Amino acid sequence: MLSMDITDQPIILVTGASGFIGRRLVSELLHRGYRVRCMDRRPVDCPDGAEQVLADLLQPESLKPALAEVHTAYYLVHSMGQGKGDFADKDRQAARNFTVAADAAGIKRVIYLGGLGETGDNLSHHLASRLEVAHILQTGSFSTTFLRAAVIIGYGGASYEMVHSLVQRLPIMITPRWVSTRNQPIAVADVIAYLVGCLEEPKTAGETFDIGGPEIMTYKEMMERFAALEGKRLWIIPVPVLTPKLSSYWVGLVTPVKSAIAIALIEGLKNEVICRDNRIRELLPIRLTPYDDAIRTALAEQDTGGVL
Repeated sequence: MLSMDITDQPIILVTGASGFIGRRLVSELLHRGYRVRCMDRRPVDCPDGAEQVLADLLQPESLKPALAEVHTAYYLVHSMGQGKGDFADKDRQAARNFTVAADAAGIKRVIYLGGLGETGDNLSHHLASRLEVAHILQTGSFSTTFLRAAVIIGYGGASYEMVHSLVQRLPIMITPRWVSTRNQPIAVADVIAYLVGCLEEPKTAGETFDIGGPEIMTYKEMMERFAALEGKRLWIIPVPVLTPKLSSYWVGLVTPVKSAIAIALIEGLKNEVICRDNRIRELLPIRLTPYDDAIRTALAEQDTGGVL
């Protein structure tokens, strides 16, 4: 925790501060004594001690006051599931606007949380867009840290909500063959630890890191273990003829996840999301949370309606 007077500290900007990751990150930064500025498009409830600023990445003129005097910015925004049009187009423009404004403001560091996946031509639209945003941010004169995250497990996250609802409502699932794709789910608490750790470890500046949990499993295994923790039986039947797009329609019907988000997440099942590079574990040797413990924490938070 920082010991200097709060007004003497550099400002840490969190874009998308009201989101699943942003809310938790802001609370942790405040807990550690940082001076935090929350940036959102509309007024939201910010934790006590945080400054709030309204700005829209698609409206460049709104960014100058938001980025003034900022030392480090967390880039946590994406347009998936927001309004009409291709979210990738919006994310591309938002990243370009931010990069120009951050350069003009003299920001020193940007920490970006994107998606983990292979970097070839077969990436899903969602993962390809996340990678493109990283490349745009890396063109700035500031130093960009790019964290490539696997599936994030936590109450309020789209992936958790989708899996939880499927397990609750569909004891028998007919799924596409990509349900056997491997992934490396990571607890949201570990993601926050990495995000804050990158701020505090200068050696992470300008680097790209894969972040995942301690276990590699298939999506089928993820759902089966989730069901077991809730005392449920689950039958999953993979078939080769069911496409991710068709699967996303029934996911949209039986879960609270928006159809546009469900389509993007289901499409991403075809891409393995496992860590190929574990260098970050040497720089930030946090104790990674086992998958079952991450699910138990998420279920407990869901029962209480808040972060534990």
